[in-house]
Amino acid sequence: MSIISPELEIVDRSLSSIRYLEHGWPTELCRWHSHEESELHLIVETRGKAFVGDYIGGFEPGSLFLTGPLVPHNWVTDDNLYAPVGIRDMLIQFNQNSISEAKEACPEFRELQLLFSKAESGVEFIGFKLDESIKRFEEIRNARGLKQIILFLDFLLCLSQWETCQILSTSQLTNKNWTKNYSNITKVIEHIIVNYKEDIKLSQMAEMACMSQSAFSRHFYNTTGNHYSDFLNRIRIGQACAKLYETEEHISTICYDVGFRNLANFNRQFLRIKGVQPRVFRNEARKELAI
Repeated sequence: MSIISPELEIVDRSLSSIRYLEHGWPTELCRWHSHEESELHLIVETRGKAFVGDYIGGFEPGSLFLTGPLVPHNWVTDDNLYAPVGIRDMLIQFNQNSISEAKEACPEFRELQLLFSKAESGVEFIGFKLDESIKRFEEIRNARGLKQIILFLDFLLCLSQWETCQILSTSQLTNKNWTKNYSNITKVIEHIIVNYKEDIKLSQMAEMACMSQSAFSRHFYNTTGNHYSDFLNRIRIGQACAKLYETEEHISTICYDVGFRNLANFNRQFLRIKGVQPRVFRNEARKELAI
């Protein structure tokens, strides 16, 4: 049995297309959970650990995240450093599919599709100023009706054009829906997903995509937000994360099972991508996410 099965939350959107919520810390609302709605999530106060899919990383005031449908998540403040706070989180939940389907009537909505594709793995917007985020969240909170929707869509458009962002959960990258709109390298990504354990050279993938290596590297980065080697390592590390918190396999066994050729490189890449060593990741995941 997986030790990180998230609680499924049912969100009532019967009165509005979006749901605004803010809360402090500590609160029972902070738990490992998922829901069918996408969520735009701003941290206003405190520092701690963000859990998004298989991602574990730090958060601080100003951290801004977007999680797609059913992406499990939680934000855990370091209790040892902070007293209770009145407002730690400001968040907006919305039906991503409704906006995506609007492109049939209004093609301009297609401008948001890449943003939503990234949200399937969870995405953090780096460098977005806290004051600007709070202002936008408050404007949306205080508005009603169509005005609220217009303000929210304008915020999403701004984020879709934000250049500095980080895709978070590596396991969600294996969702084929994430690649279906990028046919020119879809077969490359699907090949990586199926054959991540093998020694897959960039030159082989460029040939598969019928591109030069430089053109392939540039196009691959623009599509996925990751350089080729980093994408491959993230897929492998994502598979390792699942094995770490779902099995009792030795770390060395997991290393070779997911395609790494030596333990030292596995540990180095795991630390770079996750910010912690595999053993620490396993312990933290079990401590924070166990039911």
